[in-house]
Amino acid sequence: MGCMSGTSLDGVDAALVETDGDVITRFGPTTFHPYSDAERNILRRALGKWQYAPEVPAAADIVETVHRAAITELMQNDPAPVLLGFHGQTFAHDPQGQGTHQAGDGQALAQSVGLPVVWDFRSADVKLGGEGAPLAPFFHHACARFIKADAPLVFLNLGGVGNVTWVDPSRRAPDAAGACLAFDTGPANAPMDDLMQKRRGKSHDEGGRLALSGATKTEVVDLFLGHRYFHRMPPKSLDRNDFPDLSAMVEDLSDADALRTLTACAAAAVARGMEHCPTPPARVLVTGGGRRNAALMAELRARLPMPVEDIDTTGLDGDMLEAQAFAYLAVRVARGLTTSAPTTTGVAAAVGGGIVSIPTED
Repeated sequence: MGCMSGTSLDGVDAALVETDGDVITRFGPTTFHPYSDAERNILRRALGKWQYAPEVPAAADIVETVHRAAITELMQNDPAPVLLGFHGQTFAHDPQGQGTHQAGDGQALAQSVGLPVVWDFRSADVKLGGEGAPLAPFFHHACARFIKADAPLVFLNLGGVGNVTWVDPSRRAPDAAGACLAFDTGPANAPMDDLMQKRRGKSHDEGGRLALSGATKTEVVDLFLGHRYFHRMPPKSLDRNDFPDLSAMVEDLSDADALRTLTACAAAAVARGMEHCPTPPARVLVTGGGRRNAALMAELRARLPMPVEDIDTTGLDGDMLEAQAFAYLAVRVARGLTTSAPTTTGVAAAVGGGIVSIPTED
């Protein structure tokens, strides 16, 4: 089983995967446990905070409680899971500075649910000079083989932050030269969600409907693309709040125009990132909550020269891909296999991250 609570702070995804850490045999049941508005407010107060900040303990308790509920539900399946991949909740990410902070105690979770838990996936990568993100690329490589892709393609995840994985499925191993290239593209849903929360008290723009009624302020998009992040070569990664000026740039716009401009910024960041692909991908498969935003999907299709598809059209589950990724990565960690490489996180050499915690007798 894999679990994921992303930077959009919507809730906990949990999913079962049958795999040996190399080949995906099949995908099993999934579940989603949302955070309440009150819980989400507590989590928001911990964003950007490190382990010992006073806001963190209450937020970490929520993370663990909601995870336990999702895990307990899926443990009732037959066959039951034998290993759990627990990502935790990212509150701060500064790989070239203070490190990376995912809240949640894997050992405590192992004790409470009675399963071996793999957690703290990112720290080993960061300690070896990597960005610690994105971590799904090796799983994306396995997914490309699962759907029998026969040409290079891109997996585009649009959560709070956007990230891409360019995959060549003809390369048998994900850590082989030329198999994967991955990096964060820029802000995705987070600025839009924050604007909706601030101005309308809602968690997001459902379906992108309000954004569709607005107009793009192109000067803001051009100014946004001047950010130094877009001049860095990949691999590279972002924290949710690494573009604090973006909200101020749309502050004087109407709600609809601000949202449409933010969707244009997210799509423009993806288009800029695609320039780094080793070869043009045959198609872009979009996963994460952003694929349900019609305005964002329209912007992507207008800016990219290749087909842009909802990943669900391939039979994969775009809502659960990250939870499934941490199930897959947990098996790789347990088997001593690598989970990241120089072309996915910038780490010095391919490395296997993660701590394995075993429940003990009382």
